[in-house]
Amino acid sequence: MSSLVQGIGKQTINSLNHLLDLFAFTNRIAGILFKRHKIGRKLFVKITFEQIYFTAIEALPIVLFIALITGSMIIIQLTKQFATVEGKYILGELIVILVVRELGPLFTALVVILRSAVALTVETSYMTVHGEMDALEMQGIDPVYIICLPRLIGITVAILCLFFIFDMVAILGGYGVAWTVTDIPVENFLEEVGRAISGIDITVGLVKALFFGLAITVTSLYRGFRVKKAITKIPPETSKSAIECFLYCLFINIIISVIFYL
Repeated sequence: MSSLVQGIGKQTINSLNHLLDLFAFTNRIAGILFKRHKIGRKLFVKITFEQIYFTAIEALPIVLFIALITGSMIIIQLTKQFATVEGKYILGELIVILVVRELGPLFTALVVILRSAVALTVETSYMTVHGEMDALEMQGIDPVYIICLPRLIGITVAILCLFFIFDMVAILGGYGVAWTVTDIPVENFLEEVGRAISGIDITVGLVKALFFGLAITVTSLYRGFRVKKAITKIPPETSKSAIECFLYCLFINIIISVIFYL
């Protein structure tokens, strides 16, 4: 029994230390956010736009497909249950709750994690192992400024854009599919959704995008910087990065929903 308690206590301490390390790493990135750097400014802008392109533009077909399928299935299933006049406003509220508030942010974050977070961890891991971080420091360039900050800005902006694209495609595309391939009455559906959605839903989307981008980027970079000189450490660190990113996004999603809606 004592060994079990010791194991739980040790794991708890390690988890708390890991969270403190992540907060310290986040603070280090935030500390250079408003500093003006004369060296590497053009490279900073280039990397930022490249990250936005990779995270948002190249992931767009996947996000559109998932949004269309998700919106279609939800609308078709819910309209069968709320096809009466009394249930139409409830239908609009449910669509907003399921798509805009919950599934949209989580599905978008999951796509970004599987594509960008994993790739970012692998990229920074190889840069660390091959000594490229040390080479940047020898040239007078802070690796946190030129590697971390552009990724943080790029991924956060990309997630924000993908959020709104997912919501629009899920609602409008799902409505189009339901209207085309079924005989379920969907009259006034968009009007009911418009009445159900509020400014707070848009605000929550912005807040979730900010914190999702922060959690995904910091976790991925931290895992990449942790790899020392062994390439064999890259796969396990990448796996841990993906799992942690998803768990953090789930936790953040719950906390923000509780704060704003309860």
